[in-house]
Amino acid sequence: MKKTISIIGSGFSSLSAACYLAKAGFDVSVFEKNSEFGGRARQFKEKGFTFDMGPSWYWMPDVFEKFFNDFDKKSSDFYNLKKLNPAYHVYFGNDDYIAIPDELEKILDVFEKEEEGSSIELLKFINMAKENYKIAVTDMLYKMPGNSPLELISLDTIKRIGHFFTNIKKQVHKRFKNPKLRSILEFPVLFLGAESSNTPAFYNFMNYADFGLGTWQPNNGFYDVVKAMISIGESLGVKYYNKSNVSQIITKNNSAIGIMVNDKIINSKYILSGADYNHTEKLLQKSERQYSKEYWSSKTLAPSSLLFYLGFNKKLKNLTHHNLFFDTDFNLHSKEIYKDPKWPSKPLFYANFTSMTNSHTAPEGCENGFILIPIAPGLEDTEDLREKYFDIVIDRIEKITNQEIRSNIIYKKSFCVNDFINEYNSYKGNAYGLANTLLQTSFLRPKLKSSKVNNLFFTGQLTVPGPGVPPSIVSGELVADLINKSNP
Repeated sequence: MKKTISIIGSGFSSLSAACYLAKAGFDVSVFEKNSEFGGRARQFKEKGFTFDMGPSWYWMPDVFEKFFNDFDKKSSDFYNLKKLNPAYHVYFGNDDYIAIPDELEKILDVFEKEEEGSSIELLKFINMAKENYKIAVTDMLYKMPGNSPLELISLDTIKRIGHFFTNIKKQVHKRFKNPKLRSILEFPVLFLGAESSNTPAFYNFMNYADFGLGTWQPNNGFYDVVKAMISIGESLGVKYYNKSNVSQIITKNNSAIGIMVNDKIINSKYILSGADYNHTEKLLQKSERQYSKEYWSSKTLAPSSLLFYLGFNKKLKNLTHHNLFFDTDFNLHSKEIYKDPKWPSKPLFYANFTSMTNSHTAPEGCENGFILIPIAPGLEDTEDLREKYFDIVIDRIEKITNQEIRSNIIYKKSFCVNDFINEYNSYKGNAYGLANTLLQTSFLRPKLKSSKVNNLFFTGQLTVPGPGVPPSIVSGELVADLINKSNP
């Protein structure tokens, strides 16, 4: 008889774990509270526009391919990928931007034009980052369930011990003097949810993910990946239930034995939560929780976000698919997220327009837009504040790209701290999980397996390996392996 497992949530880590567990012979059911599957990677359509609600940067394509290969598939069996060129634009002011091309050789030329000698330093830097990528992603990531500090120790990491005790910012500033180039190289650690000054230099492997592996786009957006993973799960017998709110994890004799779903008990041998870790423990009795309120409040969270989904009734100019607006103080905004949490004085922001690559995501002659302002988690969230920052970013886009766009907005929706809490049960409304700082790495993160309740497991961006879509997919594989090994 198959062992049953109930999975809470349908984000990438849950979808990943469901596939691996079903392949191992488990009877798997996934319960999602919202109408759509995919967690933060949901997609919605309005007035002919298609919007990915969350993840938009398809980096580390090798991690996606490994997942599909594990089920004798490849990504191209489910969706088409296009490598973006330019990968993205970084704006520093009016008519002042740097376009990052799709190949390292071209990027070296771009850097050299900005700072003499920087191409030589960049090549050295990316070669080092490539070595770290091989160690971190290819060799270690899938072998680090976070049980022991020994998981971090290998001949290669011992050789690079210094990379763990200095930070990205110091490493970048030592090699490059141009402030524009510095900000471009410090930007990828935002995917790790931390400041460059508080992120170990070893994590420069994200720069290789950027410049070495490139930026890609699925034909219909990130939701293509969600649909592909569900398709694999269904072929293996996974059952998916939407509009299924889990209100309690039921225990007996210190073991999880089921969940309460829409006021109905679902019995199960194992429980796995890909939902917010802090929220999941609140589904238990207080004595069964591993981590206290004080524990969570002491952690460094990745940012929350103020998001805008916009539909324009014309094609936009002087922009590309991915756009970073770094025309204000990078360090000030970072400080106002991590050190002195407040709504940013002069926000940096990101904007993407998928219709510039895939025209079918907007009506003919129109453009869809997604704007993201990273903010500190737990901030006050009101409609007035949302409108204030909407006006700020639209004014800046108009000024920097020399075009009027406000009057061309025919669809608008916002999403912020309150929505992250209400729709994802997200702790303090965080968008990315727990930051990858030195003291929140690997075995120092919340555990995949409950230490207080037998047969209860966790996965996702608040546990190992950390924030981001590729780490979440890996998290699902790691916890599935742990559950499989605990299954007698």
